[in-house]
Amino acid sequence: MDISQVFVDLSRSQFAFTAIFHFVFVPLTLGLSWILFIMEAAYVKTGRPVYRDMVKFWGKLFAINFAMGVVTGITMEFEFGLNWAYFSRFIGESFGTVLAIEGLTAFMTEATLFGLFFFTWDKVSNKTHLLITFFLALGTNLSIVNILVANSWMQHPVATFLNPTTMQMQLTSFGELYMQELAQIRIGHVAFAGYLISAAFVVGISAWYLLRKRNTGFAMRSLAVGLGFGLCSSVFIFFLGDANGLAVDKYEPAKMAAIEGQWETQKAPAAWSVIAFPSQENEINYFDIKIPWMLSLITGHNLKATVDGLKPIMQQNEKRIYDGLVALKALERVRNGNATAKDFEVFDPKNEVTKKYRDNIGYAFILQAHAKDPYNSSSAELNKAVKDTIPQVWPVFYAFRIMLACWCVVFFVMTFGAVHVLRRSLLRYRWFLWLSLFSIPLPYIASEAGWIVAEMGRQPWVINGILPTSLGVSTLVSWNIVVSLAFFALLYFGLFIIELIIMFKVARKGPKSLGNGRYDSTKGVSDVV
Repeated sequence: MDISQVFVDLSRSQFAFTAIFHFVFVPLTLGLSWILFIMEAAYVKTGRPVYRDMVKFWGKLFAINFAMGVVTGITMEFEFGLNWAYFSRFIGESFGTVLAIEGLTAFMTEATLFGLFFFTWDKVSNKTHLLITFFLALGTNLSIVNILVANSWMQHPVATFLNPTTMQMQLTSFGELYMQELAQIRIGHVAFAGYLISAAFVVGISAWYLLRKRNTGFAMRSLAVGLGFGLCSSVFIFFLGDANGLAVDKYEPAKMAAIEGQWETQKAPAAWSVIAFPSQENEINYFDIKIPWMLSLITGHNLKATVDGLKPIMQQNEKRIYDGLVALKALERVRNGNATAKDFEVFDPKNEVTKKYRDNIGYAFILQAHAKDPYNSSSAELNKAVKDTIPQVWPVFYAFRIMLACWCVVFFVMTFGAVHVLRRSLLRYRWFLWLSLFSIPLPYIASEAGWIVAEMGRQPWVINGILPTSLGVSTLVSWNIVVSLAFFALLYFGLFIIELIIMFKVARKGPKSLGNGRYDSTKGVSDVV
């Protein structure tokens, strides 16, 4: 195997590990902050101490998770500069500002509001504290906006152009970064995924108290809030996920083809592959179980829609490679100091004639990695480059189906639970309480699977169509990454175990951990206050 490719894979593995681990903690804080606000609003409205106790108890679990999210997130900020130095320089003038804003909102605004939430209970009025809780929830959720805007730009770069003199992506419209369709949809989709995670968390732990017949009044109120919040979130996720799929089909056809395991373009109405075994080498699916017409209904909401297959996409990418070579040649002349006016016109963002050349320069970079002379490449070198322009299909294909299956189970839990809470018959179904408890990990799994779809489906690009992942990494010795990855693995797993121990300890004690004496008995005074 090529040593340079090993280095790229190691760098990707390290960032993937730290990012996936970090996102274990982020989504719970997104939704739990709003659940705290809902509970505190009930306290301000009714004046019943049980609702204040609910805010304080779930706030304890929020605090533990929040701390872990901050600790694991800081590492990623440094990885941009250490492992992805060229990428960081390449995008410094475009979404570098967005990342800086994200740092302010994530580590300063949130931290300030976090302190105010926990240390002003007896120092301000109830309504003022409710306002603090509102802004804590708002600030917590705003922290994902900037990182998702930046990530969506990587999936679909807009409002920027490559400056051949500085070799950086230059920004043309700051507002357009935030207003582009993909960013808007993905912000909502990720936010509501976090809300569903927090709802399942509250519902599952509350169900455990009910199974143990402990603090049933406290648990039922928490369960009702979690079920209502979770049902609304799961419905919004469905519609936002559908909108996200339509946007991916529009802007990232290769990713959509990988998600659906489409090697050939089916004639409409197209069948949906429920399960299959995609073969990247043979470019075919084995053991393909399909539902007729379903793919057209999913991707276009009609029977005339279809999804472009990966084989036709690769044929289109071959043409893009040749167009990109025109821009690559012009770039070389600019960098060598012998460029003509026509060479600079290739990179002029206002020149629509040369748009197809500059927008496809990344495909030429991919060929350059396979051919000694990209302008006179062999058919074998060109074929390797073309095959490298599409993602690995099986991880994306299965991650999407895992995400969908987890959502279906959690949606059932939220719907069934909400209906029977309204009917006051939930305690008759002990199997449901057990299902709620064991469903806590499912939205986490769905969320991580969603990130696998988004990030592995974007490959081979770090900036879609512009900068291949292989060109974004720093020049480091491979063993440095191996050692640091091993260190991160040990540290993060250690922190994760510590967090689980603390979370389980607080959860086992339940509201008794508040130490106010109202929950020392097995029944709990929450039934009467």
